[in-house]
Amino acid sequence: MGKIVSRPYRVPTAKPAGRLAGLAAAGLWLAAAPALMASDSRPAVWRDLDHDGALDPYEDARLPIAERVENLLGQMTLEEKVGAMVHASLPAVDSPIGLSSRGYDMSQVTAMISTGHINSFITRLVMSPQEFARQNNAVQKIAENTRLGIPVLISTDPRHHFQATLGASTTGGGFTLWPDTLGFAALGNADLVRQFGDIARREYRAVGIHMALSPQADVGSEPRWSRFSATFGSDPATISRLVGAYVEGFQGGKNGLTRDGVATVVKHWVGYGAEPEGFDGHNYYGRDVHLSEASFADHVRAFDGAFAARSAGVMPTYVVLHGPEIGGKALEPVGAGFSKQLLSDLLRAEKGYRGLIVSDWSITRDCPEECRAPTATTPQTTRAIGMPWGVENLSVVERFAKGVDAGIDQFGGVDAADPILAAVRQGLLSEARIDESVRRILAIKFQLGLFDDPYVDEQKARSVVGGSEWQVVADRAQRESQILLRNQDGLLPLPAGKKIWLHGVDPAAARAAGYVVVEDPAAAEVALIRAATPFEMLHPHHFFGSRQHEGRLDLRAEDLGVQALARAERHVPTILAIEMDRPAILSEVVQSSDALLVNFGTSDAALLDVVSGVAAACGRLPFALPSSMEAVRHQRPDVPDDDRDPLFRRGDGLGDPRDGKGCSPSDSAG
Repeated sequence: MGKIVSRPYRVPTAKPAGRLAGLAAAGLWLAAAPALMASDSRPAVWRDLDHDGALDPYEDARLPIAERVENLLGQMTLEEKVGAMVHASLPAVDSPIGLSSRGYDMSQVTAMISTGHINSFITRLVMSPQEFARQNNAVQKIAENTRLGIPVLISTDPRHHFQATLGASTTGGGFTLWPDTLGFAALGNADLVRQFGDIARREYRAVGIHMALSPQADVGSEPRWSRFSATFGSDPATISRLVGAYVEGFQGGKNGLTRDGVATVVKHWVGYGAEPEGFDGHNYYGRDVHLSEASFADHVRAFDGAFAARSAGVMPTYVVLHGPEIGGKALEPVGAGFSKQLLSDLLRAEKGYRGLIVSDWSITRDCPEECRAPTATTPQTTRAIGMPWGVENLSVVERFAKGVDAGIDQFGGVDAADPILAAVRQGLLSEARIDESVRRILAIKFQLGLFDDPYVDEQKARSVVGGSEWQVVADRAQRESQILLRNQDGLLPLPAGKKIWLHGVDPAAARAAGYVVVEDPAAAEVALIRAATPFEMLHPHHFFGSRQHEGRLDLRAEDLGVQALARAERHVPTILAIEMDRPAILSEVVQSSDALLVNFGTSDAALLDVVSGVAAACGRLPFALPSSMEAVRHQRPDVPDDDRDPLFRRGDGLGDPRDGKGCSPSDSAG
């Protein structure tokens, strides 16, 4: 693929701006952005997006964003407007959902942009930064050649962490590697979260990504929940504080989205973390959640930090909430994306939210038999993914109309806007209501400067992404976010030169740390064992259920890590390092471990830095660790840390084994 060259910039010929109408109805959160002006106040150069040789107001970077939005909106056809309300997946040459290392299917992308009028997409490519930037530039070139030249907004699920689950997160591509968000919660340091967001923002923009479908402000109240790892733990106040810092870092400041920022979409509004048995709302069997009025209030206030930082977007949850009332009325039993009470009444009216509301993926699609009850012979495939919870009996057109009426501005996981168009033509939606949503969508693109220059420097992407100085910061976060729960007889720090037996650890990393690796624990002086929170595959035929960690949390004798621990403890002191994507039950192993470390995604090198005393383990548990599965089954899934006698409590942790020399205090009691 050759280098992308934009259409030449022009010296403008003025075109009358005309009168503006309805700007107050836009309801936009706009951060101040300086107009692009020449030193003598003449117009700057500009992009002739509509190819007419004259300067339209929407092409004029000197004008206020609201004025540019209104001018462009007035030139858009209804078909172009409804196309903007679709947030599709960029298809790859070998994957319709775009999970690929080979690049986009540009023929399909061209059809979606030029014919379907779609100009917001999620990307799931994993490739070198330079090639990633080249692919995204090619998408912008396609958009530039459309009638109005509306640029494409490209979003992504999180890319900077260890956990990767299709539909929720990905890894690879050279981005800096940080602990999962639970690791930030373990440190409780909002400044570090802000720094992470700032680094991730620069990496995303370098490759042409403009929107982060994150952070999760969900309260981790059900310990078995498969999406626990991407939360900031179980305490609503801590979640709110750290989510606010995340938004500030990504968007480029405290007052909303900036020109060089990345728009955040905080999710999932609201109550998603209270899933009974931890089953997830992507699945038919996880579609219902029950909360009390008191617990619902806790789940809601976890979002306050994101709202204070003016997150550009909010994504409603999939699930149907039961129990709470809004305005004295019980919630309608529909998914949050169809709930006018949750979106218009609570989010917009009560919380005063004025940004974009983008649905979670595929809420308007049908859920056929192989979605509801797949089998080994008819497993659920991507063709049978749909989450229309509570509106199964409505037609697809009626679902779109209900979602827009509830407050949705843009529909995720949709590859055509025909149903929205049909809803308008059938009188189910007004064009004025469509205009409200399109104003919000266009405003974000103007705020990000995409109309003035959507292209990125492909060579620069290679040097920016994964910068060594940034990975130094990320590595420190991997080390310090670890939690020391036990250190019998001061086993840690472990001096170099010791003979060490390993399980789940790369011998090369141990040797690099100065240890002598042996093959038999009987010949060792100490053992180091890595393990993880257990899980079960309870729904192997469901598309998401087969990819998510469900079921038990307790380490048992049949687990390989426990077997390795039992083998080692007969001979030597043991160090057990548990990676937790969900709160593990450690009753089986805590007394067998002389030193017990918890992490939320860390390299072997970072783990060994803590073991050896090169670095400090500064974390504190961001949730309680239950004492047994029986206790988990008896707790309420909507109430955080609802175990009266946990094995370890939220906030537990011994700190730096080197007498506290390396840990700075959290910036809040959290």
